[in-house]
Amino acid sequence: MPDLIDAPKRTSELVMERMETLIREGRWPVGSRIPAEPELVERFGVGRNTIREAVRALEHAGLLAPRRGDGTYVRSANPFVAVLSRGAPSELLDLLQVRRALESEAAASAARSATVADRRRMRRLLETAEEAFVAGASDRYDQADIDFHAGVVAGCGNELLVQIYAGVVEAMRKSHAQVTRALHSTQVHPPGHRELVEAIERRDPDAARAAVHAYLDDAVAGTRR
Repeated sequence: MPDLIDAPKRTSELVMERMETLIREGRWPVGSRIPAEPELVERFGVGRNTIREAVRALEHAGLLAPRRGDGTYVRSANPFVAVLSRGAPSELLDLLQVRRALESEAAASAARSATVADRRRMRRLLETAEEAFVAGASDRYDQADIDFHAGVVAGCGNELLVQIYAGVVEAMRKSHAQVTRALHSTQVHPPGHRELVEAIERRDPDAARAAVHAYLDDAVAGTRR
């Protein structure tokens, strides 16, 4: 039986990979308009059809988005975020469930391995979020709460998990206000956050995991209402 070999990549696939690299490295920033088709043809040294195939593939992946009469724009630098950030209720629930899986294990790991400096940073981030919430500063609270959750994950000691969660953070920025509106009608900061920090401080992985489950299960319930 002959050895199987990988088929050579199509030219459009190679162009797509080069475009994706430009997006990932920030040379085509999120929110910017990519060069017009004639410029892309000249830049990559390929035909118009090849450029169109590559652009369509990146649109399908969620990295690019066409705007009628105004060209094509960079939608996201992360395919993972592109899947999570569409904004439909079912996809918001998907995002919350992904957060539940990632954050609960990150919290348990942080309870085991976070340094003193990590724990102090989490406490400061929590207090900043609580102050913004009580003050009714919604924009400041959205950012502070995202920073808090990212700070907890950063303390887990798993760099790959931190990198994966960075994609979740980008999606969270698009949906955090919606979750907040669905849940919070009082001047009391949502339960589970302070409990999470306290569990990490006393190095209790089970309690840390349970705290994450508590606040994200509340978020899922509030979103479904």
